[in-house]
Amino acid sequence: MRVLIVKTSSLGDVIHTLPALTDAVRALPGIRFDWVVEEAFAEIPRWHPAVDAVIPVAVRRWRKHPLQARRSGEWAAFRTAIGARPYDAVIDAQGLLKSAWLARHARGPLHGLDRRSAREPLASLFYRHRHCVAWGRHAVLRVRELFARALGYALPADAAAGFGNGAPAADPYGLDRARVMAGSGDARNTGISAAGAPYLVFLHGTTWDTKHWPETYWHQLAERACAAGWQVRLPWGSAAEHERAERIAAGLPGAQVLPRLTLAGVAAET
Repeated sequence: MRVLIVKTSSLGDVIHTLPALTDAVRALPGIRFDWVVEEAFAEIPRWHPAVDAVIPVAVRRWRKHPLQARRSGEWAAFRTAIGARPYDAVIDAQGLLKSAWLARHARGPLHGLDRRSAREPLASLFYRHRHCVAWGRHAVLRVRELFARALGYALPADAAAGFGNGAPAADPYGLDRARVMAGSGDARNTGISAAGAPYLVFLHGTTWDTKHWPETYWHQLAERACAAGWQVRLPWGSAAEHERAERIAAGLPGAQVLPRLTLAGVAAET
């Protein structure tokens, strides 16, 4: 069985989808996945051993320059990639108009959330199969339930573990550490992963400005951590994040702004 996942962004949402793949592999041995994801996060799906092909998209760029996306051939290349093979199921795990619009170009029965469950109810009009997944649960659980309903298996008994209900019997993310480390050579080569004093990694970046924790709070937390004997490491992925990291680390000998790393490099640090 081969399934196409459409979950394009953002970083946390993509990571939150991984346990659903692990559930599916345990329930349906031999199942394989391809994944449509924003180019900035294309490393993450490859960390799961059940993922074969990753189909990158650049909706964030294409929105700003739609004509350029067509003229450059990027849109045509995406259409070719997503339509290259038939799928037993296509799951829009995002529930947005943009993700539903992308998913409809795939060859296979399209599953998604019904209008009461999707973040953008109109997205449900694109789906052949609509599934009700109640609000009020953690995002990880909602995605796992969507996959279970779409692919026809029962959620594991310990699916809610880790969300105030004890610990799961096994790691639900199911990452292949060898795959992660294969992409983290930049971290190893700079020596920042060498053994030494205990350290904390401050993940201070986010896509939405409204989600930023105030820099003064980050700096105060770094001060307390350094005073308690911890080192603080600050990754970054853009010029703005690099400047923020420098401000957070300012005046703190135990705080280190890391070189620019791939996502796998950041994962190796954490």
